[in-house]
Amino acid sequence: MTGAGQFLAPLEVTLASARGFCAGVDRAIEIVERALELHGAPIYVRHEVVHNRFVVGELRAKGVIFVEELSEVPRGSIVIFSAHGVSCKVQREAEHLSLVVFDATCPLVTKVHTEVVRYGREGRTVILVGHSGHPEVEGTLGRAIGKIYLVESIADVEALALSDSDRLAYVTQTTLSVDDTTAIVALLKRRFPGIEGPRRDDICYATQNRQNAVKKLAQKCDVVIVMGSVNSSNSTRLREIAERCGAQSHLIDSAADIRSEWFNGKVRAGITAGASAPEVLVSEVIETMESMGAHICGEEGKIVEGVSFSLPPGLRRDETT
Repeated sequence: MTGAGQFLAPLEVTLASARGFCAGVDRAIEIVERALELHGAPIYVRHEVVHNRFVVGELRAKGVIFVEELSEVPRGSIVIFSAHGVSCKVQREAEHLSLVVFDATCPLVTKVHTEVVRYGREGRTVILVGHSGHPEVEGTLGRAIGKIYLVESIADVEALALSDSDRLAYVTQTTLSVDDTTAIVALLKRRFPGIEGPRRDDICYATQNRQNAVKKLAQKCDVVIVMGSVNSSNSTRLREIAERCGAQSHLIDSAADIRSEWFNGKVRAGITAGASAPEVLVSEVIETMESMGAHICGEEGKIVEGVSFSLPPGLRRDETT
């Protein structure tokens, strides 16, 4: 049964304060829209600019063509690298094809790339904590100028055939579970006491804030709705964290995915959104749940992040006005 139904009992709904777009996602989308404004369609984007079906669909309707490989882009065209970053090999391929590149890589991902390069130049072997196959991880692996190993779990760390004499360093994907990553890094430090790490945590501020917020929400709710697409790492982590805290949790793309039976016997529900999910989707879920008889109680706490990133040269409004 979809949102057309009614809840069997009164349901109170609370929203997570830290939710939705982060500064890196805001910047990536603005880069694409600004390129369309200045240069017109088509604009090519390598990979989904952010992992959200709604955002990608909106941009595609405006004339954006999403590709997986640069070989799909006509020579000399405008191409945008997604917020997840790319490898050095992809950058070289873009130069070879004479593509005009605007880089939407999140500055916090660029920070990780810089760390990998620095450690490599110092002669260190790098251990990357992340999820195999994720675009951010693929890009970071492709930045290494020396040996680099990917670990996803405690078991992977235990299986590393390395020693402290190898001069090790570690970095992490920016959208991981804070708790899981803390445990993995702690084991790395126990196994390799001389290992170097970043001066500041690689997991981004928005990921940390949204995970902290969903923990508080899930501790007070019977069920938590997470707005986000299944290929969004940070959204998936929010669903997992809510479930670890004892709440049932569902990851959905839109209000049309809501099922009233999820709330049978429940009295408190929470709503949050991954860093790539727009607020308009949250608003639609609120409207749907209100139409089904839910009472919206407001937000849990209040977090003002106040972070923003500038656009790359060639797209800034002070350069073109």
